Amino acid sequence: MLLEMLLAIILLWDSYFFVNYLLSLVKPYKTGNSAPFVSVLIPAYNEGENIVDSIKSALSQDYPDFEVIVIDDGSEDDTFERALSLKDLRLRVFRKAHEGKAKALNFGLSKAKGEIIVTTDADSILSPNALKSLVERFYSMDVVGVGGQVRVLGSSFLERAQDVEHLRIAMFRRAKELEDLSVAPGPISAFRREALERIGGFVESEVEDYATTKELKKLGKVLYAPKARVYTRMPKTLQQLWRQRRRWFLGDLKHLGGGLEKELFFLILGDFIALLDVVVPVALLLTGNFDLLLLFLSYEVLTLLIPTVVEGGSLLNALLFPVFLWFWALFYLSLHLYGYLRTLLGILQSLR
Repeated sequence: MLLEMLLAIILLWDSYFFVNYLLSLVKPYKTGNSAPFVSVLIPAYNEGENIVDSIKSALSQDYPDFEVIVIDDGSEDDTFERALSLKDLRLRVFRKAHEGKAKALNFGLSKAKGEIIVTTDADSILSPNALKSLVERFYSMDVVGVGGQVRVLGSSFLERAQDVEHLRIAMFRRAKELEDLSVAPGPISAFRREALERIGGFVESEVEDYATTKELKKLGKVLYAPKARVYTRMPKTLQQLWRQRRRWFLGDLKHLGGGLEKELFFLILGDFIALLDVVVPVALLLTGNFDLLLLFLSYEVLTLLIPTVVEGGSLLNALLFPVFLWFWALFYLSLHLYGYLRTLLGILQSLR
């Protein structure tokens, strides 16, 4: 009976977001029709292998009036030279001392001419309609920021797992954050220049996208643009993934707040569901509840299959989703426990 109850909690949790996602597909969202001048900022540090493709994708945008600004943040490879090798009147390339991503973005902001500032990464490829899809969401002056959909390049297990993760994030954002985005992601976001200047530019933090989003939301709305996509490179080894997500999570904890559906409460509730995602399938298998296990696996595949068709993705990834789900539940549960313990120890040391 206990297993059935715990499985029901998982299915209800997933159904809440899945149903809201389906409803969002038939409900139009607000857009505008203005086309202000846009500055695309590409901060780069040791991205010689990727910078040319990133710049080319930015220059290939289906948008009438924009510039692309590359900020080489003191790279030790040939990033600067490769960026300079591309000749286009819309492209400007700068080099500065290595001081981190936020300062590179603020340097680019000081050089930008655009009313709208778009950020992307040097290891990312913008879809051709990314600028248009971002800008059209600035339908009123109280919209100060817009974030797009991040997808992952690559075909290894870990890269596929990360693409599935970001597809689930895209599903959640379309379902719950169309008009109130929790974080405008670094690889694809747009901001009103005036709003950025009012908060003193991009916030200097190890999670500059989250910290900047939180500051901007004090001035106005930050929205989600589901059709604006970027394809980015992510960690290829488990060690690299752990280091990246550890930095993100510890950085997020510094800026975390309260709220029933966001941040602290939502984080703790999500960790409880992650625990169930780890334990319940294993318990069903070990106790021989194969009918319930098949129900769980089939429903989880369904919840990703439809977003895969709508948003674009691999059908194989959708069929393997229960495997990816178990991996991510275990990974994030471990990461968050580590983060909570480290934060608690830091608090205790500061009290001594």
